[in-house]
Amino acid sequence: MERSIADLVFAGGPVYVGDGPRTRADFVAVRGGRIVAVGRGDARAREYVGASTEVVPLRGRLLIPSFQDAHVHPVGGGTELGQCDLAGLTTRDEYLRVVAAYAGSYEGPWITGGGWALEAFPASGPTREALDAVVPDRPVYLLNRDHHGAWVNSRALELAGVDRNTPEPVDGRIEREADGSPSGMLQEGAMALVGALLPPRTDDEHVEALLRAQRLLHSLGVTAWQDAIIGTYANMSDPTAAYVSAIASGTLTMRVVGALWWDRTRGAEQIPELVARRDAARAHGLDYSTVKIMLDGIAENGTAAMLGPYRDRCGHPTGNSGISFVPPSELAPHVAALDALDFQTHFHALGDRAVRDALDAVEAARRANGMRDTRPHLAHLQVVDPADVPRFARLGATANLQALWAAHEPQMDDLTLPFLAPERAARQYPFGDLLRAGTTLAAGSDWPVSSPDPLAAIHVAVNRTLRHAPEGTPAFLPGQRLDFGTALAAYTSGSAYVNHLDDTGTIARGNLADLVVLDRDPFAAPPAEVADTRVMATYVGGRRVYAAPDA
Repeated sequence: MERSIADLVFAGGPVYVGDGPRTRADFVAVRGGRIVAVGRGDARAREYVGASTEVVPLRGRLLIPSFQDAHVHPVGGGTELGQCDLAGLTTRDEYLRVVAAYAGSYEGPWITGGGWALEAFPASGPTREALDAVVPDRPVYLLNRDHHGAWVNSRALELAGVDRNTPEPVDGRIEREADGSPSGMLQEGAMALVGALLPPRTDDEHVEALLRAQRLLHSLGVTAWQDAIIGTYANMSDPTAAYVSAIASGTLTMRVVGALWWDRTRGAEQIPELVARRDAARAHGLDYSTVKIMLDGIAENGTAAMLGPYRDRCGHPTGNSGISFVPPSELAPHVAALDALDFQTHFHALGDRAVRDALDAVEAARRANGMRDTRPHLAHLQVVDPADVPRFARLGATANLQALWAAHEPQMDDLTLPFLAPERAARQYPFGDLLRAGTTLAAGSDWPVSSPDPLAAIHVAVNRTLRHAPEGTPAFLPGQRLDFGTALAAYTSGSAYVNHLDDTGTIARGNLADLVVLDRDPFAAPPAEVADTRVMATYVGGRRVYAAPDA
């Protein structure tokens, strides 16, 4: 009997084991960081309880596999939490008040931060003059919430030498006033014109940001993530040194997969460097076996790559169908080469042309190399052409969902729907179609672009409305809803599959004890109440890394 004694026992059910939407148990036993028993019955549970066993009575609270975020920027998010944080505000005046207050309390040479939303401004976007009025003497660089644009003041533009004569970068756009002068909004690759001047953050600051992010995500039930940019992009610094330091100090409790950044200004010559970085990371206990390739921008600023043209405010077709950051003729051989080297490819593919380009590249890799277990995945998937939906399952490509975006809100209703052709607007975030076609679903937040809360995202996947949507707000394309069990599986076993963490994601004997206790059983509640669910405790390898104050 002694050899059966567990370190930790969760008892009194319910337990969602995660291998089916209604598969249940009522106790779980953990020893040495792994699950040693899953079953039913108080008598069986007591067999694993000894004098040293910690018993967690569930009392109607649901035990689930922990969440995994398959697309997140944790060090960037943790950094922004400590800067001029505009997330959650909704108006231009609110932004300016916070910027002014931050500048008054911070003595650094640059004012940096982000989280503002495009819909808070007129169609012409934010202006440098507005920032000049509150910070005239120091440069200001503020990323918008989707991190595809930056709001800057005149001082920042002056330091960067950006004026009416500055040419447009090939992968971005400088918004301009009538006379050609920069207005203060930099889109996509144009962000680097100013962003390159930002003072580098110290290693200690990066570690602090990483641990700040880890605390937040553990409190939301997340125990593993795929860091979607290992490298330098926009205002994000390479987080490697922070990870190495946190591993060495024993403070990293998150399971981490890193996606090495594909430099879209270069080609195949960077592949040996990616291999070297992967090998070097392994020596530090880091898994950098993924390569992130950003194929396009976002729909709100007309840079997501579409198969047809955007429309103007009068509904007429324009000459713009978005930007392909990597030419398809180059993308396919690059992906085949990476796949042959056992790299997973992680695509930013938002428009339907970008989705098709990514799938074409995966198909080319499958033809060249066969069906290798590299588990490519496509993130964002705002618009998917119906002809491409069945290709995901056929090619073994996972759909990585950012479900929080699939709802009516100003960014969708004011900045997206008016500019898409009706047939394209009706194909947004086709979660249901992908599921029905047999696609493997994973999920991620893209934090700090949007909230890192998995339950908030699952709520939208199930309801196609935001948690606090105004009364009467219709569901967004309700035929694309997912049931709660499917949405939960995307954020647990689906993301574990993407992360190659095959001994996580379900509650099964032999798996790591990465577990979350919820305050209720959402399966038993109405779908409209999913987002009311709270995380009470989070465990990594049987070790509690978060407990709610009232747990």
